[in-house]
Amino acid sequence: MAMNSSSFRAFAQRLKTEAYVMPVLFIGHGSPMNGIEDNRFSQQWAQLARDIPTPSAVLCVSAHWLTRGTHITAMEQPRTIHDFGGFPRALFDVEYPAPGNPALAQAVTELVKKTPVGLDHEWGLDHGTWTVVRHMFPEANVPVLQLSLNYHQPLAYHYELAKELYALRKKGVLIIGSGNMVHNLRLVSWEMIHGGGYDWALHINETFKGLIRERDHHALIQYEKLGSEAQLAIPTPDHYLPLLYTLGLQQADEEATFFNDQAVGGSLTMTSVKIG
Repeated sequence: MAMNSSSFRAFAQRLKTEAYVMPVLFIGHGSPMNGIEDNRFSQQWAQLARDIPTPSAVLCVSAHWLTRGTHITAMEQPRTIHDFGGFPRALFDVEYPAPGNPALAQAVTELVKKTPVGLDHEWGLDHGTWTVVRHMFPEANVPVLQLSLNYHQPLAYHYELAKELYALRKKGVLIIGSGNMVHNLRLVSWEMIHGGGYDWALHINETFKGLIRERDHHALIQYEKLGSEAQLAIPTPDHYLPLLYTLGLQQADEEATFFNDQAVGGSLTMTSVKIG
């Protein structure tokens, strides 16, 4: 539903907060099973939510919504998408009934100038979003929206687009990039499925962390120049792109800290970033 200019101003005023700028997160979401397991990763997600004020909404950039063009979910009640196979029935039975926020979706279309943002009424919340957010806000009382990844644009495009979302942080919106820094399912080791990584995976993960600490975002955007380990870590950029949204939202006075900094399955890392 379209908003007129007066209703948009009223919406922005309701969200306005000067006292606190919400942090921005990159979360390594890993296996969909993390959505129903009480483990070290899901416990940390729950703790994060306790450590910050309750957001006015969550806007998630998930590795699992790849589109032509950029879109944002705009329905009143997004569906829970079970976009995986081969897992226990209990995982498919999960419904996460968080509301959407059509007014916020409209606000994002007006905030972003770099590209048109389409209002989507079909997608919902995929497992890159709900498996994490249901641990953070188990009562499903915080509106949750997703912003898609335009998979036909270069990495720098996503980094620059993210910068245009900064005003949302000042309005109480928690922005989350959800993917994995190292994500090569073809090389997964079942012997290390509960913990452990190949030497190359551990090494490139440390390289990524060092560049994040140094704020060398240019090098992270051009990860192909980091050598063969980076190519192994990122065989396709879908799980890496959400990190660039998080980094694009970092301000000059904000430090990055790491959590869930562990490898699993040999060729995946759960390493996550909090900024602000």
